[in-house]
Order: sequence, then structure tokens, then C-alpha cells
Amino acid sequence: MAEIGIVTARQFDRRRGQIHVYDGEGKGKSQAALGVVLRSIGLGIEKAAPSRVLLVRFLKGPGRTYAEDAAIAALQRGFPHLIDQLRTGRGEFFGPDEITKFDRQEARRGWDVAKGALASGFYSVVVLDELNPVLDLGLLPVEEVVSTLKQKPEAMEVIITGRGAPKAIIDLADLHSEMRSLRRTADPGNGELPASGIEIYTGNGKGKSTSALGRALQAIGRGISKDLSHRVLIMQWLKGGTGYTEDAAIRALRESYPDLVDHQRCGRDAIVWRGKQQEIDYVEAERGWELARAAIASGLYKTIILDELNPTVDLELLDVEPIVQALLRKPRDTEIIITGRCHAPLPYFELASVHSEMVSHKHYAEQGADLRRGVDY
Repeated sequence: MAEIGIVTARQFDRRRGQIHVYDGEGKGKSQAALGVVLRSIGLGIEKAAPSRVLLVRFLKGPGRTYAEDAAIAALQRGFPHLIDQLRTGRGEFFGPDEITKFDRQEARRGWDVAKGALASGFYSVVVLDELNPVLDLGLLPVEEVVSTLKQKPEAMEVIITGRGAPKAIIDLADLHSEMRSLRRTADPGNGELPASGIEIYTGNGKGKSTSALGRALQAIGRGISKDLSHRVLIMQWLKGGTGYTEDAAIRALRESYPDLVDHQRCGRDAIVWRGKQQEIDYVEAERGWELARAAIASGLYKTIILDELNPTVDLELLDVEPIVQALLRKPRDTEIIITGRCHAPLPYFELASVHSEMVSHKHYAEQGADLRRGVDY
């Protein structure tokens, strides 16, 4: 296979908006949705054609704090005219035997707003957060939801999250990624850091880097809520060259929060294939690690995203032992997010308190659809 970099990828531009479904027991579903939102906003700003976003959050009423609350607050503060949000439901968990009239009314209230948004064409992206469990609990008719989604405006992206996606929704989706929980020793639902402060997102499914972008937003928002400066470093491997759409998202973040977000990248503008590594690949990988190692040790950053570190180690461009030692010595209140696919678990996976594997069940690229900047790459 020929080497293909982002310059080649830029030639594709998918016009039809897709329906994304993120489900499963693992962490990262709502984060991935927010990462896609951030990418879309960044691309809209870059093109001087703002992308308006509606977040309808089912089963997340007042009375409980959720991890993504801080991320959404950061989005709304940074882009106040682009983000609309509606929360519905109880602020507590309940099972099928505990459903009340109020629960059905709240689900209907959220869906009525979503239906209006889907019909209007006013929004570029509509996120239906936790819609899957609403359908799984029977709070809304699946047939009505499917029928409405089939009639959405062609260019609109719809992102559906939550455990237990019904088959009819999966069949309708253009993309379906399942988040499988391989480790979760703490519940970060209260917005606090997990026990070790290390989270890992692996697998061949979509949602790894986008989840990491969601975590960057969360860190910034968490700092704002406490009147603190939570600095974020986004370090990317295997992503040389220019033109990645996360660049537009990161630039947009830095415009709103110029003193809080730093971004570094390393690598060639080409895919690195196993057995075809070049000397420059080793040099670039090591350069990136020296920057990351110094950042981890400094304590300057509250959140450090090591994007595509896993395949870098998997390709043997970096030794794993220095990484393990740096993670063991990191400041207690520094959160590390590591992303990327790999063939087998790496030694530092044992240090993580959260490990989600993104499993790809369906992707529109496999169905002949061109990639769309701001959403796919």
C-alpha cells in the first residue's frame, strides 16, 4: 500500500451528514460526541461558516453533576452563540421497574425539542446524548425516532450515545462504535479524577482521539468552575504535516483560552507501516517523547493528552520502560490520556484506572462514503 498522508486525505469531502452511534459499557461515549462537536466548530470557524450545535441530554436532569458538564460549560463560554443545550430527566439512576410518569414526560420533552431541531435544518450537529437507554427503557417509541432520523436534513450530523442501542438504531447508523470497558476502578461521573489519573483509549473503532479532545474540554471547564487555570497539553505522534481537522479545533480552543492550551506534534506526513520504519520516524518519536516527559515531570499541566502514543510504542519507535517510569512518577493531580490502537496490551496499561476499547461495528468509509473533514479525520 502506498504511503498516504493528510495532504492526500484532504482531497475527500463527504457532503452527506452521517448518523453516529456510540454505545457500550466503556467510558468515552459522551466525550467522543463532544470531541466531534469541537472539531465541527473549529472547522466552521476556519471556513467563516459557523457550525451550530444542539446538545439534548436525556436522563441527565438537575441534581447530579456529570463529568461532561465542565466540558460543555467550556464550549458555551468559548463559543456562546454556537452551542444550545437541553437537559431532561431525573438527576439519579433508575431501573425498568422504577419508571414514573415524570420520566416519560421528560423523555418526550427532550425528544420534542430534538424533533424540531432535526426538522429545522438550523443546526449543523445534533447530539442526542443517552438516547439509547431512553429507547431501551421504552420511554420513547423506537419506530418514531427512526422515522424522524430518516428525514433529517442531508448535511446534518447526528450523534447518538448511551448503552444499549436498539437494533433499529444500529441498522440506521452510518457509524457504530462500541466502547468496551477493560478497566474502570473508579467512577469519574462526579467530575473528579479517577484513582490513578491515567486513562487509555484503544481499539480499531472511531472515538479515541475525539474522546481525548472531550477530555481537554473537560479539564478547561473544570478549572473555570473553580476559578483556576487548568493547563492542557495535546501531544500528537505519527501526525506530521498540516491540515488535520483537530488542528482547527485546537486553534479555536486556543483563541478562546490562549493561556490554557498547548499543542505539539511529531512525525512525517505519511502513514508509518510496520517493517518500513525510517530513521526520521525514530527521531521524531523520540523528540515528541522528550517534550511529553518534560511536561509530565513539570507539574505545569493538569491534563496531558498523549495522542497516538500506543501505535508509536507498538511500532517500536519508542522504548516502553521510560514511559512506564514517567507515568509512575507523574504528579498526583496530573491527568494523562493515552490514545491509539495497538496489537497487544502494553506494559503501562496496568497503570490505568480507566481503559476503554473502541470496537468498530460499522463505518461509512467501508460503505463507499467519502470522508468528511471535521468529523472523520
